[in-house]
Amino acid sequence: MSSLLEKTDSFVSELFEKELPNTCIYHNYDHTKRVFKSTKEIIDNIKISDEDKEVLLLTALLHDTGYSRSSENHEEHSVAIAKDFLSDQKVSQEVIDKVSKQILATKMEHTPTDLMEEIIRDADASHFAKDYYGETSELLRREFKLNDVKKMNTADWLKANIDLFQNKHRFYTDYAKENWEPKKEDNLAKMLEEQSKLKKQRKKEKEKLKQMYKEESPEKGIQTLFRVTLRNHLKLSDIADTKANILLSVNAIIISLALSNLIPKLDNPSNQYLIYPTLIFVTFCIASIILSVLATRPNITSGEFTHKEVEEKKVNLLFFGNFHKMPLNDYKSAMKDLMNDKDYIYDTMIKDLYFLGKVLHKKYKILRITYTVFMIGIITSAISFLVAFNTLQ
Repeated sequence: MSSLLEKTDSFVSELFEKELPNTCIYHNYDHTKRVFKSTKEIIDNIKISDEDKEVLLLTALLHDTGYSRSSENHEEHSVAIAKDFLSDQKVSQEVIDKVSKQILATKMEHTPTDLMEEIIRDADASHFAKDYYGETSELLRREFKLNDVKKMNTADWLKANIDLFQNKHRFYTDYAKENWEPKKEDNLAKMLEEQSKLKKQRKKEKEKLKQMYKEESPEKGIQTLFRVTLRNHLKLSDIADTKANILLSVNAIIISLALSNLIPKLDNPSNQYLIYPTLIFVTFCIASIILSVLATRPNITSGEFTHKEVEEKKVNLLFFGNFHKMPLNDYKSAMKDLMNDKDYIYDTMIKDLYFLGKVLHKKYKILRITYTVFMIGIITSAISFLVAFNTLQ
């Protein structure tokens, strides 16, 4: 190694040690020495002038020094550092310009225009063809994350690297194509295999979670049970109210007709035989109306609960009659306690179903009595009218 290269190596090593941020875990002195070694490997196997060899080796040592200032536009920063250092070493302007040109050629989007640029580009990407590519790639991913350049998980990073190998990168020099390309293809094959394993693993995990959900979590079945049962109870309640309303309407119509047509005729002494049948008829109609009202009459509840009742899980927070007088904040607090306790939720829903069933039982019991009274009233009234007509004859 020439005197200039030794000085440059020492300069870069000292610069990185003092000024390189700790977040640069990939673009550091180890990476620089790797590129230097790969550059030397290529130039030792091709014909190139000694001056150009030195330029390329200087470029390899200086190409990432800009990371000591910033990860953004680091190539331009590297050029500035290289110019200052080489000028201090009394290097000719021609060599400085060549080194600057080669540093800028390391940009990912740059297409090499000559052999020297091809050499430095291949050397900078030589880790693509190394056994340790996986380790260096992971270091680069973490560096991007630490410096807020890119934040990618392992699967996305693997996908990006596969795309890089397949579509964006290629070796330029004959030496790299012959000696490094096969190993790069091996690394690509490993990444594709790893990607396939990750996909299979994710698929298995999804299936496992799905199976666990089916086997261990009856939540969906329980929700369906409560939903269907509540819907059936509400339908039965609607049916009971409809039946009661029918009886109310029918009996109201009957009484209206009796008041307008039958009762006024009772003032006539010749129609007195109709008094008792009419009274029986109207009495049963009134009884049916009263029972229908009782079947549909709502119960009045206190509309309040205490914090102790919530703690002891004695209050049904799902029924409006238990909270309609409570302040909003108290009700919200109680509902949050309910939602944070799955057992309390189920217990409340069970209570809601139970008491709804009790209400339905009461409704249908009174409704049955109402229909029985109405039926007996119609039959009794009809018989009494027949008896009255026969007695008159």
